[in-house]
Amino acid sequence: MNSRCLSLLCLAAFASVSTPADDFPQWRGPNRDGISLETGLLKSWPKEGPKLLWQVKSAGGGFSTPSVANEQVVLLGDEGLENEFVKALSVADGKELWTTRIGNVGEPNQRPAYPGPRSTPTIDGDRIYVLGSDGDLVCLDQKTGKIRWQKNVRQEFGGKPGRWAYSESPLVDGDAVLCTPGGESATMVALNKMTGDTIWKAVVPGGDAAAYASIMISHADGLKQYVQFVEKGVIGVNAKDGTFLWRWDRPAQGSPANIPTPVVFEDYVFAGSGRAGGGLAKLKIQDQKAEVEQIYFEQKAPTAIGGAIKVGSELYGSASRALLCLDFLTGRIKWESGDIGAASLLFAQGLIFLHDEGNGQVVLIEASPESYRERGRFTPPDMPELGRSKSWAYPVIANGRLYIRNLNMLWCFDIRDRSVATR
Repeated sequence: MNSRCLSLLCLAAFASVSTPADDFPQWRGPNRDGISLETGLLKSWPKEGPKLLWQVKSAGGGFSTPSVANEQVVLLGDEGLENEFVKALSVADGKELWTTRIGNVGEPNQRPAYPGPRSTPTIDGDRIYVLGSDGDLVCLDQKTGKIRWQKNVRQEFGGKPGRWAYSESPLVDGDAVLCTPGGESATMVALNKMTGDTIWKAVVPGGDAAAYASIMISHADGLKQYVQFVEKGVIGVNAKDGTFLWRWDRPAQGSPANIPTPVVFEDYVFAGSGRAGGGLAKLKIQDQKAEVEQIYFEQKAPTAIGGAIKVGSELYGSASRALLCLDFLTGRIKWESGDIGAASLLFAQGLIFLHDEGNGQVVLIEASPESYRERGRFTPPDMPELGRSKSWAYPVIANGRLYIRNLNMLWCFDIRDRSVATR
């Protein structure tokens, strides 16, 4: 091999390993859309799955998806109905760094009964923002776990949670932190993220209770707004002052639980629920007034708890018994596969990582509009007994590692393609 070729190979190897990796600081990734920007990942897995780096058997009860930033894994858990907490673990080995109680478990008498925290922490600089299942909105110091400020949105804003308590993951946008108390006086609120002081309260006609999705940002027709799926439908409010703009009720019809976070792209919003089906709407804004044009709505659409992701011109997600690939703008099904049922999804580097809610398996497929192409499947070791609950936590990728949560268990797997750096 001549010196020029050797130099090029060394340069390529250096470039591949020195590319900045990404933290996963909030719900569904850096942009809350189920898209990870990581590269240098394995394109397929061995039969036994990727290498297990560590596992934790005491993450706490509940269904919270972790966040990862600043060398910490942060999640919510519970030990009994009177101890809901935030826990920070070391990225290096999973050892506990601190645990802080934030309140009680919300709506413990829910039916069917799945009590426990569901919110994903939002890490912003040296602060962590969480919404507990009983409505405790808390700002914590990431290094120590000390509470900097705390408000209960039920008490402070007359909040009205859904049957299965608060499940939303807070949005930090600039100087504000936003969440959805629900109810007539403050369906959505924006607070000063440093102090917790109220910036504005959005009053939505109908006083919808909070549902289980999380707020997304839209710039449809050049107007910045916050989009949320609440009790009776999808709503939009002006990001500047919380003024109510529009609502789209079709995705909530007949649904007792509006769970998947809407997919927001340019002037479009995709939303759905298990019983209603799913569809696409186009937002038209003129003179601060909004019009919602429904493009399509189908019973067979990505409506499962695990959400949907838009990759290119396609939308991937699952219904109750099949994984689907749709044309985003038309709703036409390009393929469906029963090889995996309802699952939560995450996209990275041309691949889709799935966590099957029924059996807890982790599956890797290509993000291909042509067909279902599986590249690996495994079951994490020491799976907990799920009972009547399911594997609802979403996959997380941060710095070449895949994190999977299932009740008290948390696993960390190495999914880096080390051959890229060693060739």
